[in-house]
Amino acid sequence: MKISDLKEGMGRVSLEATIVKKEEPRRVNTKFGETQVANATIEDDSGRFQLSLWGGDAEIPEGSKIKVENGFVSSFREELQLSAGKFGKITVVEE
Repeated sequence: MKISDLKEGMGRVSLEATIVKKEEPRRVNTKFGETQVANATIEDDSGRFQLSLWGGDAEIPEGSKIKVENGFVSSFREELQLSAGKFGKITVVEE
C-alpha cells in the first residue's frame, strides 16, 4: 500500500515509509496509564502523511525507514493520521 491510498477509517494498513520529520516525544496520561507520544511525518514515493508514534515507538529516530503493519487511519483535530494502535506494529527496516 502507498501513502496516496490512505483514507479516513481505513484499517489493516501495511506500508513502508521514511520518517522525514519528528517532534520530541511528550508524556501523556491515557486511560491505560502514562505513556509517551510523538507526532511524525512519513513519506514514500507517493506522498507524505502524519504518523502517531506511541510508547516505545516514540523513540524511533527521524530518518528511519519503517514498516507499519495492521495500522489504522483516523482524524485528530481535523487532520488525518496513521497509527499502529493496540493491534498494529511498527518496525524499523533501516536507520
